[in-house]
Formats: sequence, structure tokens, C-alpha cells
Amino acid sequence: MAARVPDEGIASRPSPQKQVSQRRPRTSFTRIESPSHCNPTTIYLNMEISLGRADSEPKGSDASHDDSAGTKFHATTEHISDINTVPERRQVYGKVGLQGLFSSYYVVLCASFSAIGGMLFGIDQGIVSVILVMPQFLDQFPRVSATASGAGFWKGLLTAMIELGALIGALNQGWVADKISRKYSVVVAVGIFTVGSVLQTAAQDYPMLVVARLIGGVGIGMLSMVIPLYISEISPPEIRKHRTIKFCDIGNLSNHHAGGTLLVLEEFSIVFGEVLAFWVTYGTRFIASAWSWRLPFLLQMIPAFVLAGGILFLPFSPRWLASKGRDQESLDSLVKLRQLPASDHRVQQEWLEIRAEIAFQKQVMEERHPRLQDGTKSSRIKLEIASWTDAFKSGCWRRTHVGVGLSFFQQFVGINALIYYSPTLFETMGLDYDLQLIMSGVLNIMQLLGVCSSFYTMDRFGRRPLLLWGSAGMAISHIIIAILVGKFSSNWPAHRAEGWGLITPPLVENTGFGAYTFFAVFCVLSWVWAFFFVPETNGRTLEQMDRLFKDRSNQEDEAKRKRVADAVLVPTICA
Repeated sequence: MAARVPDEGIASRPSPQKQVSQRRPRTSFTRIESPSHCNPTTIYLNMEISLGRADSEPKGSDASHDDSAGTKFHATTEHISDINTVPERRQVYGKVGLQGLFSSYYVVLCASFSAIGGMLFGIDQGIVSVILVMPQFLDQFPRVSATASGAGFWKGLLTAMIELGALIGALNQGWVADKISRKYSVVVAVGIFTVGSVLQTAAQDYPMLVVARLIGGVGIGMLSMVIPLYISEISPPEIRKHRTIKFCDIGNLSNHHAGGTLLVLEEFSIVFGEVLAFWVTYGTRFIASAWSWRLPFLLQMIPAFVLAGGILFLPFSPRWLASKGRDQESLDSLVKLRQLPASDHRVQQEWLEIRAEIAFQKQVMEERHPRLQDGTKSSRIKLEIASWTDAFKSGCWRRTHVGVGLSFFQQFVGINALIYYSPTLFETMGLDYDLQLIMSGVLNIMQLLGVCSSFYTMDRFGRRPLLLWGSAGMAISHIIIAILVGKFSSNWPAHRAEGWGLITPPLVENTGFGAYTFFAVFCVLSWVWAFFFVPETNGRTLEQMDRLFKDRSNQEDEAKRKRVADAVLVPTICA
């Protein structure tokens, strides 16, 4: 049966001699007149030739095929068996990395708007760091004042509740986002965050404030999980830093991450929200009443409402639509995101890749957990749990180890202590109230500058060098601070010059220089771990990523990917 497909897939071809010199893919369309063309080998062969792989005379055993016009073209079993390398010559939408942003402006706009979700987390950090030393707040909640018994514990619990809530939200957002879509799960998360914000604004006592922060943290955690996922799924491969995508290795995209340029936008949004909220709260502290700390909690709902309203106008994730069997809607969403017609061969290729990925994921889940496919509520819950445990099994555990390790050391090098408690820390140096806050604001701005630099340095120097140099730099800084605390903390006013090298978390109140030694040890461990276990992933192809992590090298998996790709491609082209 005849069908119209991009020339990228099957096209009428000249003689072999002319084909050798024709390296540029054509964008015209042709009809398939012969059902014999609906053969996976021919499909891959045609794609290989049209992508410019036939750049020399065939080697090995030849195979001839007739096109609809009766013209023969040559291929080789060597080429056919090496179909894994076909899309390495794929045409991209634009340049890779930071330069690619200028050729994907609509995606950048969508990603930038979505990153407001990260801003909400930063806003909370900026607000709390100021109100913890605000007299009006301490009058309302004397339990966390410096003169109260056990103030360090109650202050730590107050700040930690947002993290605990975030853990709960992140663990549950996966099934929510799969069930109702990435877009609508953002709306749900904003709703939960809003409830927490309202309760924090109206808090009358310490227990109410703690519960409010736990609820708000659930919403933040949900956003922290789904926003990177949405950004990843709408991004072109070259901006995601997946430079090549192979039809027969399509299953690896289940581990896809927008690990490159666009995800820096979310981190930038977090730190920008932190800086913005800090200085807003710095201004509201001049209000004499309790609104000095209630108003910032109220204002943080404004970007949340903007996100919830605006996300409804953004496209659905093409991958989510494909996972629900809504293939045409998936193509329409991809067309809108790429700002290209549906007939564009790059759009068609990416659309097929997405569908092949989804098919492979479903097949893998069916084979791994055949008894959990009946669709009942109990089976869905067990399948969700099983999918988490799969991350620690053969084929994924090395990647999981790196991801968990990065998150662990990110928290244990002392950054959260610096963010939440910086005014309190500067107080130990003998600085007055105003200067404490100003220096804390400067610290936040320096953090923002560091994030901005990663737009360039992450791709220019790679991920691994940044981890190594960052760990080493922080370890040296903590060691210096530990020495200063050990020598001069008994009389900071008399050693003000040395004190300017100090930023002290509340832990120092009980352990002295031991707090900095603690963080320095984890910085050193971070360096050792990154040196031995974290490979450089910048610019790697998916095939190279497999070799780096020694995952998914099983020949049976490779053959399975090929069969799944065949099953997706053949019905599409032969329809």
C-alpha cells in the first residue's frame, strides 16, 4: 500500500555510482509502491544511504534491491549488521551546548518558564535565612532564639522540615507525573505548595509553622522532580547533550537527563530565587509588625500562581503523549516545540525515536515483571516500587551510584549550612545585625555568579574537572576556617581581620572547629569519590556512555532493541 514518507526513510535512488557522491540528505517525498520495501533491513539500509553512510563502494557480500522505479541500488551485509551506527550521522536541529540555545528559542522559553518551579525552593532558602535572625520572628517563635534552651535543635528542625517534605514529594511525583502528565502534575505540586505557604503565613506557634513547612516541602519536592524531567523531554538531543541517538540503542533514553545546558537554567532559577527572596525579606524587616516575616511567605505564592497558570499553555511532553498511545498528539507537540513542519525529516526521526523508546521500555517492564501487568491498583503500586529497585540492578546500578553520590556529597560539603544560617554565622564574627545581613546577601550573589559561570565551564572544561576542583577548593577553604576558629574564636573582636575569613554554621556553637573539619573531610571524600568513580560524560554518545558505565552491553538487550525499533518503524512506514 502506498504511503508518503520523508526521503530520510525511503526514496527513489540513482545508480550506485551517483549515490556514492550524494552525501547530503534530501528532503523531498516519494511514494512506496512495492510492499517489498516494508522490510526492516531495507528501511535501515535506505536510512543509512540517505544519511550519507554509503560513502564508498560496498564491502563484503552485496545485496541488491529494486526501488519502485525498478532502479537497483547496492548495500552490504556489513552495513546492515552495523545499523547501530546509522544515526551517528543524524542531522541535528542546531549547535550543541550553549550555542544550541539560539537555534531552539521556543524550547528555551518553555524551559525558562518551567524553571520557576526551582525558584520556589530558592525563595524559601532566602526567606528563612533572614527571618531566623529577625527580632519580630523571634518574638513570635522564641523557641528558636539564641537564648532559648535547645535552640540549635529547634532551629535545625524548622529548616529541615522543608527537606523532609521535599523527599516525600519527590518520591511520589514519578507516578503522579506518569498518571496525569508532567504539566498537570506541576499544577498539583503548586497547589500543595500554596497550602503550605498559606499556613506558614498564618502560623501562630512553632508546631503550626513546622507542619506548614513540611506541606510546602512536599510541593517543592514534586516540582524539583518533575521540572527537570519536563525540560529533558522537550529539549532537542543536542541541547540535552545526547549528541547521537541510535534507533537500536533507543532503550538507553529511559535514562535520559537534560544534563547539559538547559538544566543549568533550573539551578540558576533556584539561586536567583534565593537572592531575590533574601533582599525582599531584607526590605520587609523594617516593618514593625509580624508582617515583616509573614509578607515574604505570602509573596512567594505569586511565582507559584504564575507557574501554575502558564504551564497550562505550554506543550505536553511528546514522550509522555507517546507513552499513552497518543502518537499523533505527540507529533503535534514535537512540531510545536521544534517550530518545524511535521514533514521535516529531523522531526520525523525524533518522533520515531521517541516511540521506539517507549515501546522498548514497556517491553522491558513486561519481561521483568510479567505478574504485575494486570492493571490493578495493587499491581501498579508494586510496579512503581519495582521500577525503583530496578535502578539498583545490573544495567543501571553504576549510573544510580553516580547520581546518588552526587546528591549526597552536594549536601554534605556544607552548602545548606551556609545558605540557611549565614546571618547567624556572621554574628559569631562580632558583626552587627545590618552587616550580618549584608554579608549574607553578598554570599548569595557570589553563589549566583558561580552558577552563571557553569553555563560556559560545564561544556568548556567538562563535568569531572569541575567536581574535582570544586571539592578541592571547598576542602581547602574549610581547613583554613577550622584553623581560624581553633585559634581565634575565643576573642573574635580582637581578631577581626582573621574573622573575615570565617563563615560558621550553628554546629560550631557546640563543636568549634570540628564543624569545619567535618565538612572538610566530606569535601576530601567527594574528591576521592569523583576521581575514582565519576567518568567524564561531556560530549559522549549513548554508545560511549554504555561503555563508560559498563551497562547494557548484553547482546540479548541489543537484539531486543533492534526488534523493538523494527516493530515501531515498519508499521509507521508501511501504513
